Amino acid sequence: MAVGLGPLPTLHPVPGFELGIASAGIKRPGRKDVVVMRCVEGSRVAGVTTTNAFCAAPVIVTRERVAGEVRYLLTNTGNANAGTGPDGLANARRTCAALAALTGVDETAVLPFSTGVIGEPLPVEKIEGALQAALDDLDEDHWAEAATGIMTTDTLPKGASRQFQHDGVTVTVTGISKGAGMIRPNMATMLGYIATDAKVAREVLQDLVRDAANKSFNRITIDGDTSTNDCCMLIATGQAALPEITSAAGELFGKLKQAVLEVFMEVAQAIVRDGEGATKFVTVQVNGGGTHQECLDVAYAVAHSPLIKTALFASDPNWGRILAAVGYAGVPNLDVSLIDVFLGEVCIASQGGRAASYTEAQGAAVMAREEISIRIELGRGECSETIWTTDLSHEYVKINAEYRT
Repeated sequence: MAVGLGPLPTLHPVPGFELGIASAGIKRPGRKDVVVMRCVEGSRVAGVTTTNAFCAAPVIVTRERVAGEVRYLLTNTGNANAGTGPDGLANARRTCAALAALTGVDETAVLPFSTGVIGEPLPVEKIEGALQAALDDLDEDHWAEAATGIMTTDTLPKGASRQFQHDGVTVTVTGISKGAGMIRPNMATMLGYIATDAKVAREVLQDLVRDAANKSFNRITIDGDTSTNDCCMLIATGQAALPEITSAAGELFGKLKQAVLEVFMEVAQAIVRDGEGATKFVTVQVNGGGTHQECLDVAYAVAHSPLIKTALFASDPNWGRILAAVGYAGVPNLDVSLIDVFLGEVCIASQGGRAASYTEAQGAAVMAREEISIRIELGRGECSETIWTTDLSHEYVKINAEYRT
């Protein structure tokens, strides 16, 4: 059950970027499971990919090619093409070659993306058989259909869009994402595609996608598992009638960065809101850290604790579990007498123990909400970090126990 996630908002078309969807029947007959995206010639593409050493074949191929000219992005669901060895690499390249042959581009101009079951051979023939239908479906206004086409265990499609004006010209940023489980970046088991019609130098675009991902996709976690297939791509088609952005400075860059960050944040948080079996959307904020890393260590210790996550599911204000997680997070020389912990607006622990003003009824009232914040004040410095996570429900176990059936 998605938490606070409704129907897709208006997803504005991005001039120079088209999307087409088709059915290959990879996992279920008739399911739309192949998405082709076409970038206008001259587009710039940048991305970030999984840190999992067992990364999937399509991730390897994408890393090899993304710095060159990119014209097509090819995505399939239902099969991750991960843990498939040399055959998997050959199959990823074969699907790209098939799309290149149909479109008259060099096969290195096609980037592959896959998501689904790990360890099974990629059904190349099925994907090849769906490519022409996907090409025939290409349209700048097919973002919503593509958002559905890249889903796996997601219950709802995810997308966001922003527009801004500069010198009388409208600039668009639109993006979609998928992901609901095996979510713990760097990156999570997610795919994200964000496009803009701004013209951006490659180095600036790469820095922008890395910064935006670090503030969004790399601050979400559902179950602590880092996937083999994660990719987030930022495409700049350059079709807006404005000068090229050649440095991370100036009014135009500032407007673009803000729009990109907002889209990244919205589609990243949508993944958490649609987490497998999720009934709570949880913000974990750690302030007063001596370093950003120790803030993240504390935040992830809280967010990944099965005891805290099950208490969240039960709406049980078992605040001692939060203190325990802070204590084992590995922060050196941690002075617990300086720490305050808040559940929503309620102070539950202060100076290393239960807050004098705290009552169980206060904690229970906060825990009953669908959206909950946990704030931890370390009292060690000026650094802060925020991540977003979910509870751990019976449904999460059921979904993942039955994933291959």
